[in-house]
Amino acid sequence: MIRVLIADDEPLIRAGIRMILTSADDIEVVAGAADGREAVEQARCHRVDVALLDIQMPRLDGLAALAELGRSAPGVRVLILTTFGERDNVLRALRQGGAGFLLKDSAPGELIGAVRAAAAGDAYLSPAATRHVVDSLATGQAGAADTRAAEARRRVAVLGERELEVLALLGEGLSNADAGRRLHMSEATVKTYVSRILAKLECDNRVQAALLARDAGLGR
Repeated sequence: MIRVLIADDEPLIRAGIRMILTSADDIEVVAGAADGREAVEQARCHRVDVALLDIQMPRLDGLAALAELGRSAPGVRVLILTTFGERDNVLRALRQGGAGFLLKDSAPGELIGAVRAAAAGDAYLSPAATRHVVDSLATGQAGAADTRAAEARRRVAVLGERELEVLALLGEGLSNADAGRRLHMSEATVKTYVSRILAKLECDNRVQAALLARDAGLGR
């Protein structure tokens, strides 16, 4: 069973997400929290696998809670719950080690799939929201974007040709299985490549690697 924590300061949001997730036979919602501080405490107490964190919460916001979980409970995979208007915060969250993000009004199947992907070690980038986050990179200050792109290209230069192909697919948000089908590899082989890429790039997770791929101009 995938043990899940839901953290949102709106009770109706928590209740709705709980109802959706508990309809899956492999997911158990073991805790809920109304603020970031409680989320961190509950995640540690209940040994959760995946935490769904709203960005805007009292006491400790989602970004601060993500950072705290990274220090005190690094095994917890964090999915960020967001709206289109919070895309800059989402980008910061992903760079800080979040396992992915999805919109609060996502379809039930997408929500369940995101939790399963996070628990399996994959990134989950909501297709609808990803476009907006990537757009935020393109519409930032030109100088900062150029500096980031140059640094990204320098970092990915340590990768081999096949590793660059895998990294490009991470930048598209593909799972290991989908990347394997695209490259005619087994899922296990892709997973090995991903582990090697993360080590070489010194990325904490595949989401950070995906953002680096975007910065370097890899992928579609």
